[in-house]
Amino acid sequence: MAEKTLWSGGRLESDLDISMARLNQSLDVDKRMAQEDVRGSLAWARAIQAAGILSESEFGLIRSGLEQIAQEFADGSFSYEPSDEDIHTAVERRLTALIGPTGGKLHTGRSRNDQVVTDFRLWLKSASAELSERLTDLQQAFLERARTDLDVIISGYTHFQQAQPILLSHWWLSHFWALERDQQRLTDTIRRMDFLPLGSGALAGTAYPVDRFSLANELGFSAPTPNSLDSVSDRDFACDFLYWAAMLGSHLSRCAEALILYSTTEFGYITLADAFSTGSSLMPQKKNPDSLELIRGKSGGLAGRLCAFLATLKGLPSAYDKDLQEDKALVFEAADVAGLVMSVMSGVLRTLTVHPDRCRQQINMQALATDIADYLVKKGLPFRDAHHAVGKAVKLAEKKGIGLAEISLPDWREISPLFEADVYETFSLEAAISQRCSWGGTSRDQVLKQLAFAENTLKTTA
Repeated sequence: MAEKTLWSGGRLESDLDISMARLNQSLDVDKRMAQEDVRGSLAWARAIQAAGILSESEFGLIRSGLEQIAQEFADGSFSYEPSDEDIHTAVERRLTALIGPTGGKLHTGRSRNDQVVTDFRLWLKSASAELSERLTDLQQAFLERARTDLDVIISGYTHFQQAQPILLSHWWLSHFWALERDQQRLTDTIRRMDFLPLGSGALAGTAYPVDRFSLANELGFSAPTPNSLDSVSDRDFACDFLYWAAMLGSHLSRCAEALILYSTTEFGYITLADAFSTGSSLMPQKKNPDSLELIRGKSGGLAGRLCAFLATLKGLPSAYDKDLQEDKALVFEAADVAGLVMSVMSGVLRTLTVHPDRCRQQINMQALATDIADYLVKKGLPFRDAHHAVGKAVKLAEKKGIGLAEISLPDWREISPLFEADVYETFSLEAAISQRCSWGGTSRDQVLKQLAFAENTLKTTA
């Protein structure tokens, strides 16, 4: 079996093999850019009319046809046909059906090579702006938690071993700043894709006197691309976006991993809302953190799409190759997943319950060992010697099966004569936290400053 194409009857005598046609067809993916294709086509029609290719009446006819097509896309009445290879051929076919042979003039001086990448950039600019808004909302959810949980003390971890006490707000804000870097990356991605490829033709430019600067302005781009050969093959912006999505997924996965553990019976720091939990088909008592597990799981696919597209690009020569047809499915999927996981994480944060007493009870007071070393440093002992002395105290406490706070003063003084009765004042979580008072630290005053800085940063971004 074979299928008719745009080029059937020209250079190629036979129709396309049906299997090849299925491999070549991209309509199921790129019809998502239907409105962008109409928008770009209308701008191109106006550009070639200004260049003397279309008469005023021909432009008017094409415009009315494209406006009708846009309405059909909007209300869902547009009818695709089996011969539609992609969204571009579908629009051109429908335009010709509506207005006759004049529709065939629309493609003058334009290639699908510059057409498709223009549509793609238009779509991704719009999608990225929407995702930026969702990212701002997610950052706001972290700020809300930081304000709500300001005085909750939790153990900080390194190597997922208890390290030093911190304010839970400090922990929430650590994720805010990771997302702020994601926000900056997305802003940079939008800026770098803000150049118009249309008018580059297949690879060498167009033979008609099209004003690409006016065309760029009409379509909302900052400027036209400077090199036609690079324009049709450049997919850096798609890689930038996929990298943004992969980093976002990684950041949310790290947060989700911790929250999953914090929600377990063993930790008990938080409880997830039922709306973001699932049950077990077998065990009636189960309440599973599937929202967070799915966020964590989706991060692998986001990273994988970036790797897949980089592998596609690495062997391509300059100019357009059909391999580039793989770009849109990867980006569309990444955009959908990124938007969904951000929405779910926002919901998780706004509805979970924190258990302050449990957070505090689970802190092993040996996490104050560094504070004891600082105690010795303030009495004149070099830090390395102080570190060694407190290490001996930790070992002694473990040997006796007691906590550091339970070591007797004589035992402390045997370790170092610098220890005095005031060493026991060190065993205060509030005191330990208040000591971390440099900019960016976990003291209450610094966290309040950080919170104000974060809120101002978010206002500036928005």
